[in-house]
Amino acid sequence: MIVTRFAPSPTGHLHIGGLRTALYSYLHARAKKGKFLLRIEDTDTRRNTQEALQGILEAFEWVGLEYDEPVWYQSQRLEIYQEYAKKLLDSKKAYFCYLSPDELQAMREERSGNHTELTRKYRDYTGEIPADVKPCVRIKAPLQGEISFVDGIKGKISFAASEINDFVILRNDGTPTYNFVVAIDDALSNITDLLRGDDHISNTPKQLIIYEALGFAIPRFYHIPMICNEKGQKLSKRDGALSVLEYKRAGILPEALLNFLFRLGYSDGDKEIFSLQEMLECFYPEKINSKASACNFSKLYWLNSEHIKTLDEQTLAALLNLSELHELMRDSKERASVLLCEVKTRVNTLCDFQKGIIEILYAPLASNLNQEKGAVYDESMFHKLFTAQHATTLVDSLKDFSKHLESFCGDNAQAYKTFIHDFSQRLESKIKPSLFMQSLRLALLGKKGGIDLGACIFILGNVAVQKRIESFLLYCRNV
Repeated sequence: MIVTRFAPSPTGHLHIGGLRTALYSYLHARAKKGKFLLRIEDTDTRRNTQEALQGILEAFEWVGLEYDEPVWYQSQRLEIYQEYAKKLLDSKKAYFCYLSPDELQAMREERSGNHTELTRKYRDYTGEIPADVKPCVRIKAPLQGEISFVDGIKGKISFAASEINDFVILRNDGTPTYNFVVAIDDALSNITDLLRGDDHISNTPKQLIIYEALGFAIPRFYHIPMICNEKGQKLSKRDGALSVLEYKRAGILPEALLNFLFRLGYSDGDKEIFSLQEMLECFYPEKINSKASACNFSKLYWLNSEHIKTLDEQTLAALLNLSELHELMRDSKERASVLLCEVKTRVNTLCDFQKGIIEILYAPLASNLNQEKGAVYDESMFHKLFTAQHATTLVDSLKDFSKHLESFCGDNAQAYKTFIHDFSQRLESKIKPSLFMQSLRLALLGKKGGIDLGACIFILGNVAVQKRIESFLLYCRNV
């Protein structure tokens, strides 16, 4: 059975590179009816934060990548790591190292040359043990030959044994090091396939040494290239890169974010839009691109707009969580349905969606929605329309439209669209119908552009529309 894992450290927020790795690991396990596990690598007690841990768990819940077993926390497993270190000491595959802090510092300062021999000073030491040095534990690395593995994405990767020191597995305070705990936990949780960022390639030979020394089965490795900006550089906030939960707050759907990350480094023909199930059906880790993927965040917002369009009304209402929308739905499901359908084809994020609904239900009021402050209109549009030549005709036409609206009752948006069209055509001898339509839009929405006017009147209702026209006519008199 395929078993994969994702193992973040709670030292900072979960970012999209990590989430993509988790997604690929999840897809590989689920596609093969295997298991996907979550492990928290929290041995760095100085840098860990509870906020970061909660953020990781919340992000997983939000995107819906379900893991199959309770989360492992490395900080709760220190005795296990110490037991395995003792096994290696007892079998002479590891040894106590008594290099003093001064000796180690001298090695660090001496940047040139190979310090392998120096770090192996106590490998087979038979002399007197320093009394004033608390030892660490080092594993015995191979002295010659090469350490190699076949990566499922990059092919065969080899390291000369001479490049690898006898590295520390237990510090002198008894705490284990990263590569030691990772290898042990991967083995004890029966990880068969290890998908991770290619920045971990340099860790792999050390982990292979640990696997070999402890007699553990070696998993298959898939090292995933990094995500970079369009210039091929490391992503930063300047490029639009946010943490996973920041995308949630920005109004991105989890389905869209996963879709975006799936396509960053993986392709299935020309298809762009994927559900999670569709990703499962076409995913093979060997097909992950072997080169870094350039990130274009405009694609994320386009994908988000496409996923928004697929949502049904109840799901949208729950996500938007607007009291004004829920009130409209209680009053008239038909009007609420038209409102949602009109807005969802015009927005890229849920935040834009909320703003679009508020602008329709409250426009053209002040941006703070304080009705006492009165209406706000696009002044440049007003002066373009209400010229000396057309102002009187447009004002009279709006008054007449409001009067005709009193006796009209449409059952749907199309009926109001026809009503507006027929009314504007009757004005043709006085003014261009398009000018009247623009003035009506300005009166109702306060700006150029927006939803269909027939839909707008159906959503708002006759009385509200007449009030908006009356408010606009008052504005016209005072300009």
